[in-house]
Amino acid sequence: MTAPQGRFSAEPASSFEDFANQFDPGGLAASFKTGVISWLLLPVYVWQGLQTRRRVLRMVPPMGRTSGCLGAETAGDAEVKLLVIGDSSAAGVGVDRIDDSLGPKLAERIAALTGLSVFWRAAGANSAVSAEIRDHVVPNLPREAFTHIVLMIGTNDAKNFHGGRRFKKSFGSLLYALKAKWPEARIVWSPPVDLKRVPALPRGLAHVLELRARIVRKIGARLCAERGAIVATTLPRVEPAGFSRDGFHASVEGYAYYANHLVNYVIGKR
Repeated sequence: MTAPQGRFSAEPASSFEDFANQFDPGGLAASFKTGVISWLLLPVYVWQGLQTRRRVLRMVPPMGRTSGCLGAETAGDAEVKLLVIGDSSAAGVGVDRIDDSLGPKLAERIAALTGLSVFWRAAGANSAVSAEIRDHVVPNLPREAFTHIVLMIGTNDAKNFHGGRRFKKSFGSLLYALKAKWPEARIVWSPPVDLKRVPALPRGLAHVLELRARIVRKIGARLCAERGAIVATTLPRVEPAGFSRDGFHASVEGYAYYANHLVNYVIGKR
């Protein structure tokens, strides 16, 4: 989600921002204090969250196919078989054409960089959390021999205020489920973006959710290391023009940027 600097990136820090940062400097570290401060700010989460839910535009995934081939006639002929699985980012919410979503864009980047044929499949669900992908999506996917899996999950776990223990259990068992069904696949997890940079979120709510997202990133990274998955870094630039008209999901430019960021993790250059 990259773009020229916008008003959300140029505003000076507020007193609330200073308050949050003094407890968790650096923006990504998660500690016991991170969780405590987020719970102390629960009234901000509830009040601004209800207002935001009423105000933000509800978007649905783009219509059209959820799989396709580049350079091959059939999925079986493709040299790279890519599964993009997870929440609304995997489903392509935010764009009108499926070809502008993450799965096809990432497949294009893989083909361009490697010269290999690629089959891609997108399996995402709006508002999904880790346990729902584990229980309702993974078991119902066909047992295609995916070679690469990109896991887009964690934002809704943070947004729904799931505790560290709950996320550890649901995300950890999701990794086990993916490994059990596709033991040879290279799995890449894309953790939540910096939620303080999401235009749809009011400042107070964004800071509370970012505290929760730090907990998700820390636990998720540790579980990936333990269970043989690759952790991508968070998007290095998150700017307003990279978001769709709802101010929350990626735009055409945002998904292209996502694909450019993830491709080297997928093909093994990072």
